[in-house]
Amino acid sequence: MTAPDYQTLIDAPTWEFIRRTEAAYPPDTASRSIAEQRAIYDAMCATFRLPRPAGLRVEDRRIGGVPCRVYDGTGPATVIWLHGGGYVVGGLDSHDEACAGLAHATGLRVIAVDYRLSPEHRHPAALEDACAVIAATPGPLVLAGDSAGGNLAAAAAHRLRDPRILGQVLIYPGLGGDRSRGSYQTHAHAPMLTRADVEFYAGIRHGGVEPPPGDATVAPLQDTDFTRLPMTLAIAAECDPLADDAAEYAARITAAGGRAHAVTERGLVHGYLRARSTVPRAADSFERILAAVGAFAAGRWPF
Repeated sequence: MTAPDYQTLIDAPTWEFIRRTEAAYPPDTASRSIAEQRAIYDAMCATFRLPRPAGLRVEDRRIGGVPCRVYDGTGPATVIWLHGGGYVVGGLDSHDEACAGLAHATGLRVIAVDYRLSPEHRHPAALEDACAVIAATPGPLVLAGDSAGGNLAAAAAHRLRDPRILGQVLIYPGLGGDRSRGSYQTHAHAPMLTRADVEFYAGIRHGGVEPPPGDATVAPLQDTDFTRLPMTLAIAAECDPLADDAAEYAARITAAGGRAHAVTERGLVHGYLRARSTVPRAADSFERILAAVGAFAAGRWPF
C-alpha cells in the first residue's frame, strides 16, 4: 500500500491550520491526565474561535435534565448539535463558534448538548443524554454533529426512528467501520487524527472493554436495519482514517430505500470545522453544511 502524499493532497492554508493546531495540542496530549487533555483541547479550540455574531441571543440551561446551550432562532425546525472530541473532551465552549455560526447563517434555533463524557461516564451515557434532549425538544428536528458527535447523532436516529427528525448532517463521523481496511489503513497516519487515536478514544469510551459486535448504539454501520432513518448528509474529510464511514453509511441508507448523500471533502483533515475562517476549502464545506441543514429543516431533499 502506497502512503498518501499529503504534501500534494493538502493545500497551504490547510497545512497552516494543522501547524496552528499542533502548536496548541502537543503530540503527547493523549498521555496526560483526562483533566489536562480537556484543558488543552479547550484552549486549542479557543485559538480558532470567532466572536459570536452581533445580536445572537444565547442561553445556557438544562433540557431534559441535560446541560445545553441554546442559540435563539426561528424557523421550521430546531437543530440539535452534538460536539466532537472522542467522547472524552469538548463541550459547549469548544464548539461554540460553529454553533453560533450555524444559528446565525440559517436563522434556526440551535441546541448544543453538553453530554456526559468518558471515562467518568461510559457508553451509553452520552447517547442517553442526546436522546433525552431530543425527547424534550418539541417540534421538527435536524440532528448535526462532528466526529464523535456525528456518531451520536446517527446512533440517536437509529435508536429513536422518530419521524420528527427530518434530517441529519454528519461531519467527518466515526460510525464503526472496519478498521482493518479502506481509509482506516490508507490514512492510518493522517495529520490531525490517526487510526491509533481512534482506537485510543474508543477504549476510553468503553472502559477498555471491546464492545459486542452488532451494537448500533456504538457503531451505526453495524445495524441491520437502515429503514425509517431521516434524510442524511454524511461528509468525510479525505485525509482522515474515518473517511470511508460516511460513504458507506449513506450507501446503506440508500440501499434500504432512504435518502442519503455522501461528500468527501478533498484535501481536508479531521477537525476542519475550526478552519472555516482561514481555509477556503473548509469555508466551502461549511456552506454545504448550512445549505443541507436549512433544506432538511424545511423538509426538502436538496441533492
